[in-house]
Amino acid sequence: MIQASVSTVSHTIPKLYLLTNDDEFSLLYQKLEAALATGLIALLQIRRKQILALPDGESVLYKEALQIVNLAKTYNVPVLINDNIALAEKLGIGVHLGQQDGDLSEATQSLAPNQIIGRTCHGDIMLVKAAKTEGASYAAMGAIFASTTKPNAATILRQQLIEGCQQDIKICVIGGLTAENISELAGLPIAYIAIVGDIMDLPVHQIAMRCQQWQQVLNKWNVPAE
Repeated sequence: MIQASVSTVSHTIPKLYLLTNDDEFSLLYQKLEAALATGLIALLQIRRKQILALPDGESVLYKEALQIVNLAKTYNVPVLINDNIALAEKLGIGVHLGQQDGDLSEATQSLAPNQIIGRTCHGDIMLVKAAKTEGASYAAMGAIFASTTKPNAATILRQQLIEGCQQDIKICVIGGLTAENISELAGLPIAYIAIVGDIMDLPVHQIAMRCQQWQQVLNKWNVPAE
């Protein structure tokens, strides 16, 4: 495994960034409440692809999002929505944009200055640099590993991630990350760890414990390996 160079060694601990899955809404809500109540979730992204595919998907998503945003406010957790600047503006929340899913300039003009704006950058350092220049709050790099959410996504090299961490923009890692494999990235100055399946695929009663397991691993982020 390539070790982090001196210039990329982190002195802070990455924060957990939870993404919703496509569970039925009442179950999803229970899972989100269990995770947020731990106090260990720093960001929440609403990503409901199956709902959006419905004939009235936009309106259903808006109603769901209102409830999720209100829940997150209870725990002081900022919320982003996936790929929908107009809905983000309507809800007064942030947005995460894929490369083909909206302009960062439109997002920065439409949303309040305090809202978080993320950009998918895969493993491309030029995209990371562009995200910084165009005003993104963070650049998402991955897939780190294959995942159940995107099993065919191309994985990136560790060196690409190291270079991304040198671009003076917050880096979010995504893709197949678990509390067991995240230690492979230990020490890198990563701002956010995006998680879907490793938490959201669990039954409600196991979610709080899984969040605690994540935090136990992250507490050792800067401890040198023996």
